[in-house]
Amino acid sequence: NDGVFLGQLPGAYLRHDGPEHIMAFAPTRSGKGVGLVIPTLLSWQQSAVIHDIKGENWQLTSAWRSKFSRVVRFDPTHPATLRYNPILEVRKGQNEVRDVQNIADILVDPEGGLDRRNHWDKTAHALLVGAILHVLYAEEQKSLAGVAHLLAHPERSFRDTLELMLHTDHLGTDEAPRVHPTVAQSARELLNKSENERSGVLSTALSFLSLYRDPTVARAISTCDFRIDDLVKGKQPLSLYLVVPPSDISRTRPLVRLMLNQIGRRLTEEHAAPTIEKRQVLLMLDEFPALGRLDFFETSLGYMAGYGLRAFLIAQSLNQIAKAYGPDNAILDNCHVRVAFASNDERTAKRISDALGSTTELRAMKNYAGHRLAPWLSHVMVSRQETARQLLTPGEVMQLPPDDEIIMVAGAPPVRAKKLRYYEDRNFTERILPEIDPAQSNSNPEAQLPTRWDGVRAYVHEDLMPSDDDTGGHEQTPRLEKDPNVAPEAEPTDETEQESEEHEVSKQRTLFGKDLAEADAFDELTTARLLQGRER
Repeated sequence: NDGVFLGQLPGAYLRHDGPEHIMAFAPTRSGKGVGLVIPTLLSWQQSAVIHDIKGENWQLTSAWRSKFSRVVRFDPTHPATLRYNPILEVRKGQNEVRDVQNIADILVDPEGGLDRRNHWDKTAHALLVGAILHVLYAEEQKSLAGVAHLLAHPERSFRDTLELMLHTDHLGTDEAPRVHPTVAQSARELLNKSENERSGVLSTALSFLSLYRDPTVARAISTCDFRIDDLVKGKQPLSLYLVVPPSDISRTRPLVRLMLNQIGRRLTEEHAAPTIEKRQVLLMLDEFPALGRLDFFETSLGYMAGYGLRAFLIAQSLNQIAKAYGPDNAILDNCHVRVAFASNDERTAKRISDALGSTTELRAMKNYAGHRLAPWLSHVMVSRQETARQLLTPGEVMQLPPDDEIIMVAGAPPVRAKKLRYYEDRNFTERILPEIDPAQSNSNPEAQLPTRWDGVRAYVHEDLMPSDDDTGGHEQTPRLEKDPNVAPEAEPTDETEQESEEHEVSKQRTLFGKDLAEADAFDELTTARLLQGRER
């Protein structure tokens, strides 16, 4: 009577209420939304994070879920979206550097396809870590849009920005100013580089922040109307819909990846006390390979269930997963429940057929003895033989009827079931209510609580600014005294400069004329030798 919906049998639903993760292979337009996603969202009464590409799940399920949970629609391309600021989730104190580094890891890998980072990615990562920390401590606009504005300030050079970061009192007081050590290291590292290399690092870092220059996206990440902790610690469950129009999937992928990465990391850091019942969280990720490779997500599936997180992953085929995570990935290994529809991909059909295993088939063979024209046969011999046969061949998997599906559970025989259709079941159609206004869903007063970084504003301190005598770099100490017996160099006058220029021009003309004379002499000698050779 509880759990996620997998299918149905005559007169009964098939649901799974265990902590195991679920993987579904369902090609496009095969009924995964109407048979798996919507029935589950119309029955799951805990917190949920829904990757809703088209916004259909929000339209059909948000009104019913608003009766017992707070529903939040985050659409960074819509002006009326509720807002979420990733860097305001950074915990001030001993965890701040770790949280910022995790954010920078996703920023420098926006597509999820970097196995190894090159020099520019590594140096841009270090710059972004220092810049984000500086923005949190010193800038009024504490967001990724503020980081982009800091690095590409229209009235300040990049070198001046690094000097500003290096001489800001982040952690000290008026009496004892102190720069944040991570910010100082990041700024000094770039100041020690050449101008060309510094410019390359800046352009690389800004390329990772291009999305947040969009005014609509900048507003969507300007502050937090909800928090990650609300999923498990709020007064009521939280239903977070990540809605992205299909036309903006590629452009907004880095932000959605960043949010899912933060949710996964934050909710798997602390174990709840045995006496405290922790709220369960369902990660309903439709078309999850479209998000690119999430390294943390792949490695955390093995222990995520122990923290109350349950993943329901939906992909079109194995090729999608292999393209994002490589052929040897651990995604399927950590999904103990698998649902397969009729596949259009031969590799997926072969994998499903192998997972189903084989069965024993009894075959009978008859042998006849005697003349074929005899009125009766003198002898008939029947032999029966047991042979192994695949439960479903790859061809049969690809030829499954439109209403059939295969459910495979670790430690149990496979089940051939029927697909659900929510619009054919009164239990679900009664819960389809008119869509609620996304702008009115922010009715929780908890969202108005101050963040950890409200009121934090550091300034440039005079004691940290370089003096007029400070030219940077290493300086010889003590300084060498000038010898009084050595006459100082005379400052050139206008007449001296004019004479010097005339002398230089005369010298160049002399050398140039000499070179021409030598060249003419060489040509005459060469011509004479050639004539002599012809005469001979």
